[in-house]
Amino acid sequence: MNPEHLYADVFARNCTSRGILEGVAGKWGVLALAALNDGAYRFNALRRRVDGVSEKMLAQTLQGLERDGLVRRDVQTTIPPHVEYSLTPFGTAVAGKLVELVELIQSEVDQRS
Repeated sequence: MNPEHLYADVFARNCTSRGILEGVAGKWGVLALAALNDGAYRFNALRRRVDGVSEKMLAQTLQGLERDGLVRRDVQTTIPPHVEYSLTPFGTAVAGKLVELVELIQSEVDQRS
């Protein structure tokens, strides 16, 4: 098959896009990306923002999102050193769609209350 005819198909079992979707669509992935849509966060500040996530789960989620090109990890060479997480351009595009979904769900819940 000619590489020019290859395309991503999230419905195909071995497609890379499916793995990225799994990382994004998980509960912690959605919440981390939506929070980062507001701006960069240090790890503990992000953990406080995403209430209920364990340190281990947030670390795993951020590693996966970084691996998939959605999140940038920036190590600050200060004393003491700290790490800041922000969205890549791809992450910003995905987070924008997720925020729309989150807002839709929240508004529906508000209307039912």
